[in-house]
Amino acid sequence: MVATFAARRSTAADAPLAQADAEQLFLAKVWPTMKAKCLACHGDDEKKIKGELDLRTRDAALKGGESGKPSIVAGSPEKSPFYVAVTRHDPDLLMPPKDNDKLSAEQVEHVRLWIAAGAPWPDPEKVQPVASRWNEADGIAVATSGGLSADWTNRKYKPEDLWAYKPIARPAVPAVKSASPAGLNGIDAFILQKLQSKGIAGLAGPADRLTLIRRATFDLTGLPPAAAEVEAFVNDTAPDAFARLVERLLASPQYGEQQARHWLDVVRYADSAGFSNDFERPNAWRYRDYVVRSMNADKPFDRFVLEQIAGDELDPQDPEMQIAVGYLRMGPWEHTGMTVAAVTRQQFLDDVTHSVGVTFLGQGLRCASCHDHKFDPVPTKDYYRIQAVFGSTQFAERDVPFLPVENVSGFEAQRKVVEQRLAQLNVGKAELKRRADEGLAAFLKEKGVAKVEDLPQDQRPKKDYLGSTAGISNLDLSLRKIYQKSDAYLERELLRFDPLAFSVYSGPANNYTSVKARNPIPGKQQMAKAAVQKVHILTGGSVESPAAEVTPGVLSVVDGSNDTVQPSEWNTIPTTAEGRRLRFARWVASPKNTLTARVIVNRIWQQHFGHGLVPTPNNFGKMGGKPTHPELLDHLATWFMDNGWSIKKLHRYIMASATYQQSPTPPRVAGVDVQAIDPKNQLLAYFPPRRLSAEEIRDSILAVSGELNPEAGGPGVFPEINWEVAMQPRHIMGSVAPAYIPSATPKERNRRTIYAFRYRTLPDPMLEVFNRPGSEMSCEKRDETTVTPQVFALFNSQFTASRSLAMAANVSKTGDAIEAQMDVAFRRVFGRAPTADERAACLSHYQKMLDHHRKTAPVAAKLPSHVERHMVEELTGEPVVWQEDLGVLKSYQQDLQPTQVSAEVRALAEVCLVLLNSNEFLYVR
Repeated sequence: MVATFAARRSTAADAPLAQADAEQLFLAKVWPTMKAKCLACHGDDEKKIKGELDLRTRDAALKGGESGKPSIVAGSPEKSPFYVAVTRHDPDLLMPPKDNDKLSAEQVEHVRLWIAAGAPWPDPEKVQPVASRWNEADGIAVATSGGLSADWTNRKYKPEDLWAYKPIARPAVPAVKSASPAGLNGIDAFILQKLQSKGIAGLAGPADRLTLIRRATFDLTGLPPAAAEVEAFVNDTAPDAFARLVERLLASPQYGEQQARHWLDVVRYADSAGFSNDFERPNAWRYRDYVVRSMNADKPFDRFVLEQIAGDELDPQDPEMQIAVGYLRMGPWEHTGMTVAAVTRQQFLDDVTHSVGVTFLGQGLRCASCHDHKFDPVPTKDYYRIQAVFGSTQFAERDVPFLPVENVSGFEAQRKVVEQRLAQLNVGKAELKRRADEGLAAFLKEKGVAKVEDLPQDQRPKKDYLGSTAGISNLDLSLRKIYQKSDAYLERELLRFDPLAFSVYSGPANNYTSVKARNPIPGKQQMAKAAVQKVHILTGGSVESPAAEVTPGVLSVVDGSNDTVQPSEWNTIPTTAEGRRLRFARWVASPKNTLTARVIVNRIWQQHFGHGLVPTPNNFGKMGGKPTHPELLDHLATWFMDNGWSIKKLHRYIMASATYQQSPTPPRVAGVDVQAIDPKNQLLAYFPPRRLSAEEIRDSILAVSGELNPEAGGPGVFPEINWEVAMQPRHIMGSVAPAYIPSATPKERNRRTIYAFRYRTLPDPMLEVFNRPGSEMSCEKRDETTVTPQVFALFNSQFTASRSLAMAANVSKTGDAIEAQMDVAFRRVFGRAPTADERAACLSHYQKMLDHHRKTAPVAAKLPSHVERHMVEELTGEPVVWQEDLGVLKSYQQDLQPTQVSAEVRALAEVCLVLLNSNEFLYVR
C-alpha cells in the first residue's frame, strides 16, 4: 500500500531538502511533470515557444519569458512566477491553461520543495535517478480498504460516478406487497419496490401461453417454437409447465448458438482480418464453435474468462485452450510490408487492452493511453500495466488436432470447390506464361542471343518481384500480379481444413505478418534466448515517445476493493513471458473484482428485457448510464457467484420471475398513467416487446419454410446473398479478391446464420439492413431501427421470395384444401390458427394471385458465368479490365424455382410472403 501525500508532507515540509534529495526529487518527480505538462508549449518546438518562456534548461527557466522577470527564484517558491502559475491561485496566471491538465496537489508540493531547496537541475539525460523516498509512491493515494480517495489520479471524480468500483453489496430482499397471483421471487421484490416508490402498485398481469412460449423460445434459442410445441405448452396446465419448458430449451443445442451470438457481438468475431487487406482467418471458426460448446455445457463464467484470456497458460496440454485464446486476436489487424512493425504491434496491444476492459470489466481503457482517464479512475500507468500483461503475447497458427466434438464433415467437397477455383486460375496463369515465353523469345531473337545471361548487364530486361518483364504488355504484367494475389488468397482458403488454431503464445516475437498464411511458434532455442518486449508508458500515446517502463499490473481502483488486505498474488504478476495472462485472468475472474460479475449479469438481463439494468453494458463508468436498480444488480451478481457462475441458472432465476412472465400490455390502474410515469419502461411495469435480431429473422424464415439445416459447427458456409453485392470487388493487397461464391447446395447455404462466413468488408446486405453490427468495434447492444430499406429487403428480396416459395411448396403437401394449407401456414409462422377475418383476407389474396400466375409464365433464374473486373493498376496508373471465370457455379444447385411448381403453389407463396412480413412474426412480445 502506498503512503499518502499528506503523511509525507508533514515530515518533508519542516526543513529544506538536502542537495542530493533535491536533485533526486527533480529527476524523479519535477522533470517528468514538466515534460508532461509544460514543454509542449515551452520547449518542444523551438520555433513556437509561447511567451518566450523556455523551460528546457535551468538558465532559461531562471531568465524567464517576455515579462523580463525570472520565472524561478531559487530558494523562494512564493516569489517564483512558475510556482504561482502551477498553484493556480492567480486568476491571471493559470498554467497549464486547461483545468483537466492542472497539477495535482502532490505535484505542486514537489515543485515547491524543489525550488525551496535552490532548484537544482541535474541533466536528466546523463544522471539516472536512484532509489529515494520520491520513488516510494506514484502520486496515487489509496485508502487502506482499497477504496477511493480524492487524489486517486490527477483528476477529481464524483463519488456517485464511481459506483461500479465499490464493493458488491448483499442487499436484503425487500418485503413488498403485491396483488399478483403469480409467485414472486427475489427479482420481483426489487422490481416491485422501485415501481411502488414511483406510485405504480404492481406488475402487469401474466402473459398468455402463446406469448410466453414464443418469448422464452426466442430468448433461449433464437428460433420460433414449432406448432406442435406451442400446442403442447398451451394445453399443459401443470404448475411446473413453464419451468419444464425452460429446462427443455436450456438443454437444446440451439441454446448455445443463441448465447454465442450475443457473446460474439461483444468480442467482434469475424472470419477475416479487416482493413484494406481483408485476409481470411481460415481457422477462426474453431473459436466460434468453442464459444457455442462452452455455452451449451454451461461452463462456469469465471472459468470461461480464464480460458479466453489465458487458456494456453492455464492448461497447455488441452487443445481446447489453444483455441479459446483466439479471443485475444478477434479485433481487426494487419501487418504488411507497407506498415511499421512497431506501430502495428502497438495497435494490437492497444486493441487487446481496451477489448479486455469492455468485454469483462465494462470499462473502456483506451482513453487512458494518453493521459489519466478524464472521467473514470484509470491512471495512465494502470493502462500500460495492463498492456504489459500482454507484452509477451504473440500471434501464431498452432498445430491443434481437430477435436472429436468439432464438425469436419464435408471437408472434401468444400476443399474441391477451392481447388477448382485454383485450377481455373492456373489456366489463366498458363496462358500468361505462354505469352511471356513468346515475348522473351522474340526479345532475345531481336538481340541476337540465346539467353538473357548472354546480354550485357545494362541491356538485360527489367525484373519485378514476379520475374522478367521482357516482351510482356502492361496488361499482362497487371494480370500476372492479379493471378499471383488470387492464388495466394485461395491457398489461404485451403487452410480452413487443416488442424490449426487461430491462437497465441507467450514469448518472443516471430516476425508475424498478415501476408503469410501461417505464422508458426519459434523454436525452443529461440524461445529460450530471445528477450520479451518491454512496455513503456507512451507520452501522448505515441510509440515514438516512450517514457517510464512499467511492469504488468491490474486496475488499482479495483484491486482488493472487497477485502481489507490487498491479495499479494495480484500485486506480483510475473515479469517473465509465461504466467502474466493467467495471473491477470484470475484477478478478472475473482469474486473480489467489483466489475466482472456485475457486467455479465447485466448482459444476461439485457438479453431478456432488451435493455440492461445498466443501459451501457460496455461502460460502467461516468459516461455510461447509471443502474436503474442498483440493489437488484448487486443481488444478481452475488446470487450468480453463489451459484457457481452458472449462466443457465441465471436464466432460470430471471425467467422464473413474474417480471419476466408478465404481459407486454401496460397495466391499467385507475388514476395512474404508467407510461407517463415511466415512458421508457425502465422500471418494467410490463414486458418490453422487441424486434427479432437480423440473425433471428433469417433463421426463423428458414425454420418456418422447412429449410433450416440444424447442422452445427465447422468452417463458415456461404449463404446466397444479393448477386450484385457478391460480385462487387474487394481490394486485397493492391489487387482484387476472388468473387464471393455461395455454397454449392441449399443444405449448406441454409444453415444458421451464426455459421455463415463473416467478412469484415463484405457484409450480407439483408443482415446489415436489420442492424447486424460491424465487427470492428465491440457491440454492447444492437440498434433497433425501422427504415424503408427493411421493407425492400423483406418484401422484395430474392431471399424472402425463395423462402416463401419453399414454404408454400412444403405447406401444399400437408392437405388438399387451400383453407387447410392456410391454417398450417399460420400455425408455422404465428403458432396459432387464423381468425375468420384473416382467413378470408388471405383466401382473397390467394385467389387474385392464382389468377395472375395462371396467366404469367415464370422465368428461370440464370447464374453468371463470369464477372468483368475493372481496376487502376497501382504500378502504372493505367486502367485494367479482365474477366474473372465463374465456372465453379456450374455445380451450383439453385433454390426451388417458380418454373418447378404449379401456379397454385406460386399463389400460396404470395400469401406466405405477406405472413413473413407481419409484425406478429417479426416481434417478440
